[in-house]
Amino acid sequence: MENIQNIPQQQEESFDYKALFFKLYRYWYFFVLTVFIALLISFLFNKYTKPIYEVHSTILIKDDRASMDAQTLMGFGFRGNQQNVNNEIGKLQSYTLVNMVVRELDLGISYFQEDNFITTELYKDCPFKIIVDSTFPQPINIKFKLSIQSNQTYKLEAEGKGVSLYDFSKFETIENQADAKNLNISIDSTFNFSRFLISNNYRFKVILTDLYNPETHNGKNYFFVFNEIDKLTNGFRGFTIEPIKEESSILKISHKGNNVKKSVDFLNKLTEVYLKRNLDQKNRVAENTILFIDNQLSEIKDSLNYAEQTLQDFRTNKQVMDLNLQAAQVFQQFKELENEKAILDLKSQYYKTLQSYILQNKDLEDVLIIPTTMGIEDPLLIQLTSELSGYYAEREEMLFFSKPSNPMVQAINKKIELTEATLLENINNIISTSNISIQDIDKRINILEGKISQLPSTQRQLLGIERKFKLSDAMYTYLQQKRSEAQITKASNEPDNEVVDIARDSGGSPVFPKKSMNYMIAFVLGIVLPVVYIIGKDYLNDKIVERKDVEKITKFPIIGHIIHSNKDTQAVVADSPKSSIAESFRSIRTNLQFLSKGKEKQTILITSDMVSAGKTFCAINLASIFALYGKKTLLIGFDLRKPKIYKDFGLTNTEGVSSFLINKSELKDIIQTSPIDNLDIVMAGPVPPNPSELIASERTDVLFSDLKKIYDFIIIDTPPVGLVTDAFLLMKYTSANLFIVRQNFTNKKIFASIMGDIEQRDIPNVSLLINDVKLSRNSYGYGYGYGYGYGYGYGYGYGYGYGYGYYSDDKDFEKESTVKRIFKNT
Repeated sequence: MENIQNIPQQQEESFDYKALFFKLYRYWYFFVLTVFIALLISFLFNKYTKPIYEVHSTILIKDDRASMDAQTLMGFGFRGNQQNVNNEIGKLQSYTLVNMVVRELDLGISYFQEDNFITTELYKDCPFKIIVDSTFPQPINIKFKLSIQSNQTYKLEAEGKGVSLYDFSKFETIENQADAKNLNISIDSTFNFSRFLISNNYRFKVILTDLYNPETHNGKNYFFVFNEIDKLTNGFRGFTIEPIKEESSILKISHKGNNVKKSVDFLNKLTEVYLKRNLDQKNRVAENTILFIDNQLSEIKDSLNYAEQTLQDFRTNKQVMDLNLQAAQVFQQFKELENEKAILDLKSQYYKTLQSYILQNKDLEDVLIIPTTMGIEDPLLIQLTSELSGYYAEREEMLFFSKPSNPMVQAINKKIELTEATLLENINNIISTSNISIQDIDKRINILEGKISQLPSTQRQLLGIERKFKLSDAMYTYLQQKRSEAQITKASNEPDNEVVDIARDSGGSPVFPKKSMNYMIAFVLGIVLPVVYIIGKDYLNDKIVERKDVEKITKFPIIGHIIHSNKDTQAVVADSPKSSIAESFRSIRTNLQFLSKGKEKQTILITSDMVSAGKTFCAINLASIFALYGKKTLLIGFDLRKPKIYKDFGLTNTEGVSSFLINKSELKDIIQTSPIDNLDIVMAGPVPPNPSELIASERTDVLFSDLKKIYDFIIIDTPPVGLVTDAFLLMKYTSANLFIVRQNFTNKKIFASIMGDIEQRDIPNVSLLINDVKLSRNSYGYGYGYGYGYGYGYGYGYGYGYGYGYYSDDKDFEKESTVKRIFKNT
């Protein structure tokens, strides 16, 4: 017995995959429907969603820029800045840089084609082009619909209210427009190509491009939009930048867009402008040096021309070609002093320029010239100007991705202020030293002038003229040399960084939507959603559905099951004794006899948890099946509160159990004969005010004592034990107590509560009867081997339809297969 009891428990612990398969299989149409709908949605999504493509470009950020370069070798001493990767990423993503790229790509107008609800951007593939009058504002964000009728005319439609105007010459929206809210545009007419459309709100013309093909483009639906550059800039700033590897200085720039060509052009132009801007910053110092030298040359050139002409005229008139020996010696000394003084004056002018800008609190970035360019070798001045130039570059980098109020930017501003103060102090000292040197040279020149006064008049005049000429010529030659050096340095400059791979159209698949993945996801969802729905529905269902639901709640044996009845009568066994339902009751009759161990007489009580579980139906038909067995059977309606058995048999309820219990009727008066042989019926009788007290009275003992002497089988129909306790009062008279559980009706919690109460009362001979099992909806969960453990079972449900023609109701199923019949009503 212990081994037999352990068998169901071991089976219950293992997961029944076969039951799960049949549970899901009976909803096969649901799976087909959800898979079809999911695939259809995926198809429509893939078809009508704008594809997004991703293009890439890589750029190398050189870490070491402080190494010797052409500028250093030329003596300019340009100091490279230590740029880190994060700073360069900030530069590349800056609004200023992206805005420059958008302007250079000329993206102010976008062209589109509409075809079957699909809109495609025509970037460089449009058969027409819009030429705008940049001196006139244009309406932005308005869709101009265009249809080419011929190579001469086109139709244009546009409608807009509260339109904003944009100035493409200044790249800004026109603010404070008069009656901006009332600014409307309405166009619906045919125009000629290459002629301006003129209005107060727009001025442009449409021309055909070389791509125009009448057979392809005529009649197609196009439209174009004037874009606001600022919004375009913000839209293009969505690209991503990341190192190709950790701690790598090679950056991968990725951009996603609906048009591959536009994305490729954007990334290539981005890197081009970025490198060009970096090169322009490096060339700025050389350009400032050349500008300073040019200003000095313009002043010296006039003096040189005048001195040259004077010297030539003097030699012609005086017929003197060269100085004598004494004059030549004096002239050579004079020339050296004058050259030395000129260089000191040039350096002094540079010092004073720096000093002037510092004193006026001006930004030195645009005028800063490296001292070595002007031949100044003061180490402190060179260091300070180099540091100041570095601080300027560092501040400019930070301002690409930081605000001026950023603490780091303010810290650099402090460094600039301190460096400028130190530089100003150093310049003042150098100017003072330079003035002393100039004064010393002036004294030596005065001495030489005294010697010159002793020379002959002609020699003295020639010496003075040649001195001025040589001085101007030497200064001019010196400046030209420095200018050439600066130009060579500018020509040899290269960007600090370089492009490793340019962006290109590789012809790959779009990154969104991924069609194959979407179809796969749709198919999986089409399978998973029904599974989740079915399992979730069962999990949340609080009704008894499967045999396991009963076995989990109670250990009372399940004596059998009754399949769903489609008959209009309660007495199915009497009307259709060869039906499958009648055979179900025969199986229950056999199991009851097995449980009674062969007793000749039985008193069977039938109850349930709540009303409508089918206890009266089971009582009538169980009594009928015993009567058909040839046994003298009595059906008692002990539901004194709601008697209704008399309605099913067409009998009266004037006398019955209640009238007997109150001594108003005799036993022979309450027993009625039914239309079924061997079956008598005792009705409940008139509804009493105190049914529980009557049942608990001694008259009930007398009633059952007398009835058991007359009948072989007594079937008692009682009220639900979940509502009243009448059934518990009658269980002491019974040999078997059947508790009716109705599939998809009996509540699990109520059933568990009542079963727990019955187990606590230790009521003997309790069995369970499953009623209203719908084979077409749950052919596997119920009926598979019902009667298992009792030695006799018919296996109703699983493989239902075996033995067609044996039961009287089999004719309803003969025309269809088992599987079709199972799902017919689902």
